[in-house]
Amino acid sequence: MTAEEYTRRLAQLISEVSDGEITVEEVLAAGHTLSALGLTSPARIRLIDAIEDDFGVEMDLSDEPASFEDVGTLSALVARAQAVRETTRAW
Repeated sequence: MTAEEYTRRLAQLISEVSDGEITVEEVLAAGHTLSALGLTSPARIRLIDAIEDDFGVEMDLSDEPASFEDVGTLSALVARAQAVRETTRAW
C-alpha cells in the first residue's frame, strides 16, 4: 500500500467515525489538524478501533499524542505498524 493509499483510507475512516461530520476532502486538505476539524475524543477511540480492525495492527497509545493529530503522521504510524506486523509474521 502506498503512502497516498494509507492517507486516503485513513481519511475515509475519520469521516466514518465522525458520522460524516468531517468529510474525506476536509481531512485531506492541507493544514488542518483533526482537532481543528472537530474530531471528538469518543471519535478518536472509534478511530483507533477502526484502524486496528481495518489494517490488522495494534496501535500503541503511548506514541506521541501529536501522531494522532495529523492524517499524514497517522498514515506513517499505521504503515510502520503494518511493516512490523509483516516482519513479525515472517518469523
